[in-house]
Amino acid sequence: MREIAHAKVNIFLKMVGTRGHYHTFLSRFMRVESLYDTMSIEKKANMDETFSLIGDFGCTLEQNTIYKAYRLLQEHSPKVGDFFKTHTVKVEKKIPEFAGLGGGSSNAAAFLRLTNRLLNLGIKTKDLADIGAKIGADVPFFVYNYASANVSGIGDIVEPFEEDLIMIETFTPPILCDTGKVYQQFRNHYLNAIDVKKAQAIFLQPSALLLHKYKAPFLNDLFQPAVDLYPALLDYHDNNFFSGSGSTFFRSDDG
Repeated sequence: MREIAHAKVNIFLKMVGTRGHYHTFLSRFMRVESLYDTMSIEKKANMDETFSLIGDFGCTLEQNTIYKAYRLLQEHSPKVGDFFKTHTVKVEKKIPEFAGLGGGSSNAAAFLRLTNRLLNLGIKTKDLADIGAKIGADVPFFVYNYASANVSGIGDIVEPFEEDLIMIETFTPPILCDTGKVYQQFRNHYLNAIDVKKAQAIFLQPSALLLHKYKAPFLNDLFQPAVDLYPALLDYHDNNFFSGSGSTFFRSDDG
C-alpha cells in the first residue's frame, strides 16, 4: 500500500489579482520526476484511537497536511476513522520543506488518492481535488497527478498541459521561506505592478521555450518579494529559476 508524492516546480508564476485574502495567479506546474516522498500505509501492532503518522516533519500533527486530509475524509465516510485505528501512515521524506516544491501539498494529495482507492470511497477526482483545495492551493494539482498543468485562480483551476517533460535539476539552499510572509510582501509592495497581459502571453507557451526565452526573475513574481525578506537568496540565484515562494532554485538539464 504505497503511493509516490512527487515534488513540483513553477515554470512560471504570475500574479493577476486578489480574491479576498487570497491571490489569483497564472502558473505552469511541472512534476519533478526525480524528487519524491514515498507514502506507505502499514498495519499497527495494536489498535488505538489516535491517528498515527510517522515521518520527518517540521510541524505538529495538527498542522500536518496529511492529518488535515484525514480529517476531511473522515467527514466523507466513517470507514476512514475506523481504518486508521488499525493502520499507520509512514512517509519517507525526500522533498525539502518550506522550499517552494509543494511537498506538503503533494503528501496530502497522495494520502487522498491512496485512501480513496484502498477504502473504495468512490470519490471522483474532481471532488477529491475540491477536498484538497480546502487544505492548500497546490493540492488540487497533485490530486490530478498531471505531469504538467496550467494552474490558475487560487489554485482551484487545473488544466493538463500537453508537452514534453523537462528533466529538472533542483537546488534548495538552507533558507526557510515563509510562504505567507512572501505573499504579504508582494501584496504590500508589488500588487500595483501586476501585468495581466504579460502573464496571459506566456500561459500557453511550452515550458522549454519559456526557460530559454526569458530571464529567471521575469517568470516568478514572488522572487523579488522573497529576496526582500531573505536577501541571502541572491547568493544562490546565479540566473537559475525560482520555484513558488522559494527557496528552491531549478534549471533544466540542458542549462
